[in-house]
Amino acid sequence: MALGVAEVTLSIIIGTLAAIVYSLRVLVLMDRRIERIEEHIEKIAERIVREELKIERQLAARSKKTKKKK
Repeated sequence: MALGVAEVTLSIIIGTLAAIVYSLRVLVLMDRRIERIEEHIEKIAERIVREELKIERQLAARSKKTKKKK
């Protein structure tokens, strides 16, 4: 059973559309992963800022104590 020009053209178009749909699916999955990674980075950055504030408060309290002693 030989395929005509119309059938070959149609199969090429369908194959191309399927490849586009698959590529979009992969892009969406990658975007979701990147979004999760960004959320984790934001959480880590918030923890670091909180820890830095604690350290700054402790240093400020120490400097006040040393000034009072003098």
